[in-house]
Amino acid sequence: MSLMDFASRFASDIAGTLVVLDFLLVAGTLVWVLHIKRESMSAIAWSLTVLLVPFLGAVLFFLFGAQSITRPIKRKQRKKSAYKRLETEDGEPKADVPARWDTLARLGHHSGGFAVTGGNAVTLYHDGHPAYDAMLAAIRSAERHVHIQFFIFRNDESGQRFIEALCECARRKVEVRFLYDSVGSYNISSRMLGRLRDAGGKVAAFLPLFGPMYRLRVNLRNHRKILVIDGRIAFTGGLNIGDEYLGKHRKFGPWRDTFLRVEGPATHGLQRIFLEDWFFATEESPHGSRYYPKAGKPGKSLVQVVHSGPDDEYKAIRETYFAGILNARKRVWIASPYFVPDAGLKDAMMLAARSGVDVRFLGLFRPDKWMPYLAARFYWADVMAAGVKVYQYTPGMMHSKYVLVDGEWASVGSANMDNRSLALNFEANCQFFDEGLVAEMERAFLDDLEVSVRLDPEVFAARPLVGRLAENAARLFSPVL
Repeated sequence: MSLMDFASRFASDIAGTLVVLDFLLVAGTLVWVLHIKRESMSAIAWSLTVLLVPFLGAVLFFLFGAQSITRPIKRKQRKKSAYKRLETEDGEPKADVPARWDTLARLGHHSGGFAVTGGNAVTLYHDGHPAYDAMLAAIRSAERHVHIQFFIFRNDESGQRFIEALCECARRKVEVRFLYDSVGSYNISSRMLGRLRDAGGKVAAFLPLFGPMYRLRVNLRNHRKILVIDGRIAFTGGLNIGDEYLGKHRKFGPWRDTFLRVEGPATHGLQRIFLEDWFFATEESPHGSRYYPKAGKPGKSLVQVVHSGPDDEYKAIRETYFAGILNARKRVWIASPYFVPDAGLKDAMMLAARSGVDVRFLGLFRPDKWMPYLAARFYWADVMAAGVKVYQYTPGMMHSKYVLVDGEWASVGSANMDNRSLALNFEANCQFFDEGLVAEMERAFLDDLEVSVRLDPEVFAARPLVGRLAENAARLFSPVL
C-alpha cells in the first residue's frame, strides 16, 4: 500500500486522532499556564497563543513561557542558599542614606540583597574604548584572582584581547574563573576557551542550552556583566565583549553605553553575585576572606549593589525602578534600548508626568531587534499621551541602561526597561546616592539628547495603520520581551 493510499484510507482516523491530541495538549497546557502565570497579562497572552496556534502554541509555551518554576531555577535557589551559608561576611559597616532615599535603600536590601556601603570610588565610562582599556589594565594587575562573566563574548579581536589577558594571568598562577551565558555567547570559540583552560583558567557555561538538565531552555538567561579583580576592584554595566561595543559594526555604527568601575566595599556585592552564579554552574564553592578582603574607603560614594533574577520571587531591580520613579519631584530621565514596561512601571511614568515631573525616555532610532522595538512603539504612544518626552538616539546604538531621579539618585547596570530584564533574566545594577555621580550621568544624558530626535505626539499618533497593527501584534509578546 502506497503512502497516498494509506493517507486516503485512514484520513478520517488520522484527523480525529490529531483533533483529540490537540484538545488534550491544549487543555493540559492551559492548566499549566494558569498554574504558573501569576500576572493576568502574561496568562492571557499565553492562553490565546495556545488556543489559536494548534500544537505550535504549546511548544512555544514550553520553550519560552514555562520557565519560571523549572528544575534548573529550583536548583539555583537551593545552591544560592547553600552558598550564602558558606560565604564569609565582609564586615563592612552599612552606610546611612539621606532620609528621602531610605525607601530605595530598603528595597535594594530586601530579601537577601546588599546594604548601601560608603567609601566607594566610582568611575563612569560612557564609551567602550576607555572601559575596555580599564578592564584590561585591571586584569593584567591581578595578583590573586580574576572573576569574569558576560552575556555576550565574541570571538573577534576584542574577545581575543581579553582571552589573552586572562591567559597571561592564569600562567602567572592567578586564579581565573570565566563564566559565559550559553545563549548570549552561543558562537563562542571552543578553541579560544581551550586556550584559557590550557593556561590554567577555569571556564563554565551558564544554563547550557543542550545540557541534559536544561535542554532547550532559551529563557532565563544570565544577562549580567561583571568583572572582579582580587575582590577589590569591580566593573559592571551594559557593555559586553565584542568589536561592536567599540563602534566597529557596520549596521550599528557608534555604540553608546554606560559602564562603571567601583573600588571599595561595594565590590563585595558584585563578587558574591559572581560566586553564587559560579557555584550554580560548576559546584565549586570559592569562599572566605581571600575573596572578600577588607576594602577600606578609597572614595566617598554611597553605592548599593542590586540584583534580581527568576530564582527570586522578589524582583529588586524592578521595585527600585518603580519606587524611584514614584519618588521623583523634579525629573526622571531614563535610557534603555528596549522599552516594554509592565503595567505598574508604565503607570508610574505616566503618573509622574501628569503630576508635573519632567519624565524623559531615550531609546533607539535604528533597532537591532524588531519585535521589542515595535512593542516599544506601542507603549511610547501611551506614555507620550501622558506627557512623557520620548527621544530616539540617531548616531548609532543606544545601549545604556539607567534611571536618573532629581539629580540625587541613579540606578545603572545591565537591566533594561523591559519584562525580560526585570522578570526573566539574571541582572545586576548599582544604585548611587551621590549627587556628583548623578550630575555626571545627567550631563551625558543631555549630550545624548543633542544628537537625538524627539517624537512629536501628534505626528506619532498619525503613523500608518499597518505600523500600528504591527505594534499591537508585537506587544502581545510583551511578557517575554
